[in-house]
Amino acid sequence: MPKRLLPLSGHGIGWSANRRILAVAIGLACLLAIAGTTAYLTGRGEQHRSSPASPPPASSGSSAPSQDAQEPGTETGSVPRPPRISDPVAFGKAAAVMLWSYDTRATSHEQQLVGMEAWMTKESQYSDWSSVSAQVPDPVLWSRMADQRQHATASASEGHYPSAFKQALAEDPSAITEAYIYAVTVTGKQRIGWADGGSGAEDRSVTLAVQCRPSQDCSLVAIAPRVAP
Repeated sequence: MPKRLLPLSGHGIGWSANRRILAVAIGLACLLAIAGTTAYLTGRGEQHRSSPASPPPASSGSSAPSQDAQEPGTETGSVPRPPRISDPVAFGKAAAVMLWSYDTRATSHEQQLVGMEAWMTKESQYSDWSSVSAQVPDPVLWSRMADQRQHATASASEGHYPSAFKQALAEDPSAITEAYIYAVTVTGKQRIGWADGGSGAEDRSVTLAVQCRPSQDCSLVAIAPRVAP
């Protein structure tokens, strides 16, 4: 069976840009405590906005409403366009479904990348495109997957702010207003199919960095190398 696409296990994927990105979101506080480390991210980002601070949105938890992404276009194959969502958890769930879904029968390698990049923040100082594009196999492997007509659909069952992120916000609520970047952990299921009726399903989970500035639609910033509880 060909190698599966977009496992999002996080292993082997660097996230150096996000050491600055997510540190901006919480100042100098620890954002995500993972695997017994004392701090997941450290450092300080450059000042981006000087407008008056606004309070961060209330935690949406698992009750955040889901919203389907918009229909894909010909230039993006089966990859849907990003939805018009202003809630970080709802957008995170939609982004996770997008990342876990693909269709090599109708989408080229280039279209997959173009479609995924459309979800990214346009603020280049925060965007970590490499952590997202690294999820897509190289063109040769994509071609082999296409030979097997490999495709996947996905669903997101739950989304929430990681506990360390909520704790950091509680300690310094105004810190988020510099970059408005939120950590969102999503769990769900991926269903994979290929030629001759082969199929399978796997549970998935991922922690994303999502930017949701006030009165603007959310966008994707990065994929974390590990899942934060």
